[in-house]
Amino acid sequence: MARAIRYRCGAPWRAAAIWALSVFLIFLVLRFCAENSRFQSPPSNSELQLSIMERRSELYDKMARDLEEHGAAFLRGGETSQSLSLSDIFCLKNGSVTPILKPADPPVRANVLYLSSEYAAPLSQAVRDVFLPYFDEGIWFQNVSMYHFSMFHASHHLSPVRASDAEIEAEVRAVEAAAEELCPLKVVLDRVVLTSTGVLLGCWQVVSGSDPLIIREKLRKLLPRAPKEQLYDPVLLHTSFARLLRRPKTPIRENPTATGQLLFLRELVKEVNRKVRGFEAWVSKLWFVEELDLLALALNGRMKVRGFDLSSCSGRSGQPHGQRLENGLQASGSDRIGVRR
Repeated sequence: MARAIRYRCGAPWRAAAIWALSVFLIFLVLRFCAENSRFQSPPSNSELQLSIMERRSELYDKMARDLEEHGAAFLRGGETSQSLSLSDIFCLKNGSVTPILKPADPPVRANVLYLSSEYAAPLSQAVRDVFLPYFDEGIWFQNVSMYHFSMFHASHHLSPVRASDAEIEAEVRAVEAAAEELCPLKVVLDRVVLTSTGVLLGCWQVVSGSDPLIIREKLRKLLPRAPKEQLYDPVLLHTSFARLLRRPKTPIRENPTATGQLLFLRELVKEVNRKVRGFEAWVSKLWFVEELDLLALALNGRMKVRGFDLSSCSGRSGQPHGQRLENGLQASGSDRIGVRR
């Protein structure tokens, strides 16, 4: 009986000891975690930028493989991103390729970064020098005054979002506000690729400034009515140089097969890359574009453009506010270009 009493009296003491030991161990674990966290700093801007660049490179690798994996589908006819056949939007008139413009209902509302013709002109000339001798009437070149990087759509052909004039003006003000918080981009041409649908694309990397991933995130927050499904990968930064519409004018006598044609096209792309890879440019304008015609930016159609300077320098660009940019470019305030053909 006495032994039983001693056991019961010892039980509270043991419970207290176990509780105290548990508290002490928890304290040690929490202190260890706190001390360890001091040595685990979040990724730096340069580390994040490197990660984005690597993701962008992987995307460009995949785009470059498209022609190899699917062949030159455009030689068999093809479709655009609007699910239109090439014959629906192009015709041969007076010996040259002419776009067939069709009204867009509702107009596509696109936000794009504008590439000045100061940079677009030499790029376009390099593409012409390589491809024009072989395609002549079978190629459509992007207008040098309309070179752009598609960023974000407030409405697009796959998910149209109708808007009143007042709602569109509210979107314009939101885009203007976004531009005020973004920095000019210094970009470098990573490579030129030809897709299986015949589009010759320039694929770019960001050296400094507001990354496209950040720009798209900001526009998504400011344009809540926009389609959830956007048209492009969030890290993609590309420009369209030209669209091939038919077989090369000069037949490939050595190897006229599909494989021979593919090898020939590959050599043309390599030649363009030798000319322009590593080309650098500054991008300092964000455009809000209402495309009144289908594919107006690509086909010189009717459009209403509102342009805004990327006027903040709190990002990674390192450009002081108002500083003159490369080759004498100078921000000049917002501009409203209006309707153009």
